[in-house]
Amino acid sequence: MDTDVQSFAVINLRRRPETAEIGGFVAGFDPATTSPYVNYATPVPGARPDGRDVAALIEAFRERGLRPRLEFAPDGAPAVEAALRRAGFTTEAVHEYLVCTPSVSMPPIPALPVETPGSDGDFTAIDAALCEAFADEFSPSPEGAARLRRLQDNGGAVRFVRAPDGGCAGAATCSAPAAGTAELAGVGTRPAFRGRGIAASVTAVLTETMFDRGARSVWLEYSGEGSRRVYERLGYRPRGTRLYMSLG
Repeated sequence: MDTDVQSFAVINLRRRPETAEIGGFVAGFDPATTSPYVNYATPVPGARPDGRDVAALIEAFRERGLRPRLEFAPDGAPAVEAALRRAGFTTEAVHEYLVCTPSVSMPPIPALPVETPGSDGDFTAIDAALCEAFADEFSPSPEGAARLRRLQDNGGAVRFVRAPDGGCAGAATCSAPAAGTAELAGVGTRPAFRGRGIAASVTAVLTETMFDRGARSVWLEYSGEGSRRVYERLGYRPRGTRLYMSLG
């Protein structure tokens, strides 16, 4: 599964508005934001970079005023971590990822009305809700709403549960399938609406949507034991880890 996840990461980064392919790495950039969670690199599966390759990758980030940063499944490119550490990269985080396949029968979930956004107002409300859900780790912006629309227009999916005031109570996204798999991300519920099954509902709908589009698996990273339990109840199981590294 590590190779599938790593192959997906490469293809997904190539979907960014701007890309650079350097010595076994693919870097994806979005000029609309300096967020390190949008602008980062990943190695192609099996890459064996040398010092010059890593130096060129660092320069690609520096010339754009960005911090060099990578996300990858280390078992999909075993030689990369040591090469990065020799250049001064350090571990930012290690995240376990969970995988769901079509062979899993999902249990009944709360019958919440999960919607597909269509209007600019929907995408703006979803962007604001996810920013609030992640404790202002991001700031709502027209660019954020535009990225959500672009993801959906390019074969991915965005789903949300509408709040009583017409806005968004909670939402999630899933990238377009690649290499047989798809990444479900950004599962977030505004604090006032937590505990109502919103995360489980949007996750289940998005997972089934990707299976209907031919994905052999859907994977995600979880943020805590509470969210892990939600995903495991839906049939997601641990399959590997992803390593986040950056250079100060």
